[in-house]
Amino acid sequence: QVQVVESGGGLVQPGGSLRLSCTASRIAVSHYTWGWYLQAPGKQRELVASITHDGNTDYANSVKGRFTISRDNAKNTVYLQMNSLKTEDTAVYYCNVGRVLSSGQRVDYWGQGTQVTVSS
Repeated sequence: QVQVVESGGGLVQPGGSLRLSCTASRIAVSHYTWGWYLQAPGKQRELVASITHDGNTDYANSVKGRFTISRDNAKNTVYLQMNSLKTEDTAVYYCNVGRVLSSGQRVDYWGQGTQVTVSS
């Protein structure tokens, strides 16, 4: 069974930094796109950043220039470096690993989420 596990969340002051990590097991992650999503209380889950199997990245406008996504296929791990954090970044952050199979079916695997709280 595929497992996706996030770590690195916590409490940080505005302007501070955090680094989230996400590790997947039992899948060939080199074929997958990784994504980080956030979900604030009472709101829908939204994409923060993604990185494709060949390293192309995409970011939500709200985090461009502050967050950086990277991947290490050898470690089956993706990272989200978050700098210049703002109170509005407070949310549960979820890691997603997904791909579209040759059949056209999409498969997605999600982590359990890690809380990020930005507060003074």
